[in-house]
Amino acid sequence: MYQRILVPVDGSELTDRAISASIDLARQLGAAITGFVAEPVPEVPDLPSSPSGMLGDAEDDDALTAAHAQQVLDRFALQAQAAGVSFEGHHAQVPRIDKAIIDAAESRGCDLIVMVTHGRGAFGEFLYGSQTKAVLAGSRLPLLVLH
Repeated sequence: MYQRILVPVDGSELTDRAISASIDLARQLGAAITGFVAEPVPEVPDLPSSPSGMLGDAEDDDALTAAHAQQVLDRFALQAQAAGVSFEGHHAQVPRIDKAIIDAAESRGCDLIVMVTHGRGAFGEFLYGSQTKAVLAGSRLPLLVLH
């Protein structure tokens, strides 16, 4: 049925739900998991009179972002390994999270995406948007949404 499942995670409290549910599903299906952390590219602030001072901050932010992503993926990998599920992890800084999720699923040969929704309701979606809805609208792959 499904052989490779893409599971976008972000380290929030919902990440644990995505990890455990996707590992259970992958174990039942005999599938592998690709964990994916997509971090938004930071907005570029107005340049100060000395742009060289900004480079250090940007490099520090990139290093912190990469370290956070790796920490989330390492935790996911340990749980998958303990359950006997094949796992690989990837992360990227991207301008659009939904597009990065779809691109990652396609480029990694995934045939299912498993996502956890925040369930903010109509007003919350109006304020913050919905990555899950955007992925559903833009992907041709099946999407399993956990609440």
